[in-house]
Amino acid sequence: MFGIYVIKQYERVVVFKLGKVKSEAREPGLFFCVPVINRIHRVSLRIITMPIQSQGIITKDNVSIDVSAVAYYRVEDPVKSVLAIENVAEAINQIAQTTLRAVVGRHTLDEALSETEAINQNIREILDVQTEAWGIKVTVVELRDIQLPESMQRAMARQAEAEREKRAKIIAAEGEALAAGELARASDVMMAHPLALQLRNLQTLVEVAVDKNSTVVFPAPLMSTIGELGAFLTRERNAAAELPTPPVLPTPSTNGELMQS
Repeated sequence: MFGIYVIKQYERVVVFKLGKVKSEAREPGLFFCVPVINRIHRVSLRIITMPIQSQGIITKDNVSIDVSAVAYYRVEDPVKSVLAIENVAEAINQIAQTTLRAVVGRHTLDEALSETEAINQNIREILDVQTEAWGIKVTVVELRDIQLPESMQRAMARQAEAEREKRAKIIAAEGEALAAGELARASDVMMAHPLALQLRNLQTLVEVAVDKNSTVVFPAPLMSTIGELGAFLTRERNAAAELPTPPVLPTPSTNGELMQS
């Protein structure tokens, strides 16, 4: 009533004298202005959070998605923010929705999901250029949520599952190839050093015996076993041929007479 005002630290005051702005915005502190003749307009310099409501957007590859975002801005020039535009928050909200739809629509679905940082930067730069004339500085724009259709979600889930199966099969095939290579090198070593094969057989026997089995099957080379068996049969036949012929003994007949066989 007496024309005495207190300006807070985060505020600036634009003074209209008979409808005209005569000076720059008043700084924080205590000041006096003549009532009736002067009118004041308080402007906050703090960062303002503005949510951008979800809206349907068709991407470059013709996929319909719902995208919501959030923007942060602050007033840099209090006089411009009062004189250049009537409702700063509503104007930024409308232009942010339009810019969001235009920028996301230029990207495919995969790009919208993977290149969010570049999209955020692009939207912020466009908004910053358009709001500069209003004395507004857009500091941050972030995509908050991207909603996909259920059919697209199922398709992406199947694609991700197929990709995981492909990687699993590739890893298994690489493991088989490495194992085959190691087995080939091991077989070459055993062929060059027969004693290594016998040592491996003994190691296998020890590993089997740890399980406390009542029956132990000991692996042996098949061809060498057949060769040893053939040599044994040959020795037996030669030894049987060297034995003398046994004498012929008489056998009794049924009537008590001796008969020669």
